[in-house]
Amino acid sequence: MSRIIPLITLILLALAGTVTANEREDDVAAEAPAADSDDAPEQDEASSSEAEEEDGADTVKPLELLGKTVQPGTFETLHWAPDQSFRSIATPVPVLVAHGNEPGPRLCLTAAVHGDELNGIEMVRRLMYELEPTELAGTVVGVPIVNLDGFRNGSRYLSDRRDLNRYFPGHEKGSAASRLAFSLFNNIVRQCDYLVDLHTGSQKRINQPQLRADLDKSEVVAFAKHFGGMTVLHSPPGDGMLRAAAVEEGIVAVTMEAGGPNRLEDEAVDYGVQALETLLENLDMRKASRFWGAPQPVFFESEWIRAGQGGILLSEVELNDQVRKGEILGTVTDPISNTGSAIIAPYDGRVLGMAVNQVVHAGFAAYRIGEEKSAEEVEAKAELSDQTLEDNGVKPEEPAAPKEEEEAADAPREEEDPAPPADDTE
Repeated sequence: MSRIIPLITLILLALAGTVTANEREDDVAAEAPAADSDDAPEQDEASSSEAEEEDGADTVKPLELLGKTVQPGTFETLHWAPDQSFRSIATPVPVLVAHGNEPGPRLCLTAAVHGDELNGIEMVRRLMYELEPTELAGTVVGVPIVNLDGFRNGSRYLSDRRDLNRYFPGHEKGSAASRLAFSLFNNIVRQCDYLVDLHTGSQKRINQPQLRADLDKSEVVAFAKHFGGMTVLHSPPGDGMLRAAAVEEGIVAVTMEAGGPNRLEDEAVDYGVQALETLLENLDMRKASRFWGAPQPVFFESEWIRAGQGGILLSEVELNDQVRKGEILGTVTDPISNTGSAIIAPYDGRVLGMAVNQVVHAGFAAYRIGEEKSAEEVEAKAELSDQTLEDNGVKPEEPAAPKEEEEAADAPREEEDPAPPADDTE
């Protein structure tokens, strides 16, 4: 009996050891998945972070403009205050903004830089109010009336008789025109990738709907082709023009000319709106119901043909007419002596701009005749220009701030007439 008890004890101890070992194995096995589960959240977090980054690339952020926030998929009317009058009675300039739900470029439309040019105002209105921000990729910013002062007075100029489109990019401590230009350029235009500046003819001149563009720049040529079948003129901008300042800043810019001043011309407006709709389609900003699908722009080199004497101008051609070298474009007759002279086409081309019948002086730009160039010629010229600049290491010069003495000289006298606009009327 005494032997049996120790034997039973040994058996029980053996069994206990087996159970303990099994428990240890179970514990180890239980710990292993736990370690794996600890790693899993890290992997999940990493995957989640990558997914968020990918999603963030396509997320449209609210637009910060003129001190306001415009949410994606919304249309807002903001206000730009260039501070051109007494602050207590100043009227802010409306700025229309359509901020899309999808990522895309920012396009700026400016009109009435010259206050008597009405067609561009109507183009901006029609286009902006047909946009659906929820179906828009990118942002369209429209400034229908830049020169509110001139618009109220039915004048091309500012109240100080300066031409605003000769003062860009402006200076914050310059003349009134320079300050206005500085405010518009820095607060609105510089926030955009593309610019279309809308104009008409001036001084009783009318223009076939057309784009003015520096075709020596390949990016501008590519941009101009997005407008569909619109006529494009090679026209390097003059100093102080809005599109010159924009291109200098790296913003791709063109000027659209359509019709004449102090009038609303429905045909010209409709033509311009269709060109802008085509532009949005080709920039993948929206699907337009109406656009030029196949037609490509027609490029021209052009020049103004001038009157040889003063008198009454009577035209024998119409806008957009094809003319031959030696053809009479119009006659200028002295109403007192009854002597006159003809204005002759110097080469084959098309009438892209012309003066309405009126009294003119010798040297007056009466007809703009364009000579057609192929797209291949234009693109080859632009590529050559780009390559030449690259080879020479030429970099765009930064605009210099106006000097105090220049500002003093800039102040007009009361008896001065405003400087005549450039012949391209921009």
